[in-house]
Amino acid sequence: MCPDQVSPAAGDDRQGRFAKESDRIQRFFIRPFFLSLTIGIPFCIYKLLFGVVAVRIGTATGTLLPVFGWCVIAWAGLDLLMNTGRALLDLLHRPDRFEYCTIAQAGRIFRMPMVFLAVDTLISFAIICFMLWSGWITHLTPVESALWYAATTLNLIGLSAVSLYNEIRKV
Repeated sequence: MCPDQVSPAAGDDRQGRFAKESDRIQRFFIRPFFLSLTIGIPFCIYKLLFGVVAVRIGTATGTLLPVFGWCVIAWAGLDLLMNTGRALLDLLHRPDRFEYCTIAQAGRIFRMPMVFLAVDTLISFAIICFMLWSGWITHLTPVESALWYAATTLNLIGLSAVSLYNEIRKV
């Protein structure tokens, strides 16, 4: 039999292998490691830098903004620990005992952690927009800017990879 003449059984085998590989890729995209790396940790970086800039601007202007900024920094730090913990537990194949962030953890009280996680996502996007539109992003140091760019790169590349994969699966 020539290579271009494939028996129906061989075609079924290829489809089966494709489906298994496809499932393996899909499972990777929904693993806590991938989600923390491409969504959670970048959002923590945005929050952290927002808090840092709030402290910086508030200190320069003599307002109470530093108090708010330190609260945001603490919030971002706790969320960063939670995301890192979820990623590590996933890599160690251990069950998770907490959510990705403090707001989603609070959502467990109401048995709606995903709704609260969506609220956290909305707040994170609002922080990004505020930093850009207010001009606060210009107050970042070069190192902080590099962190912002790294967070943006992880977030956008992760989202793009998932979108590309989903479109390829449709073909």
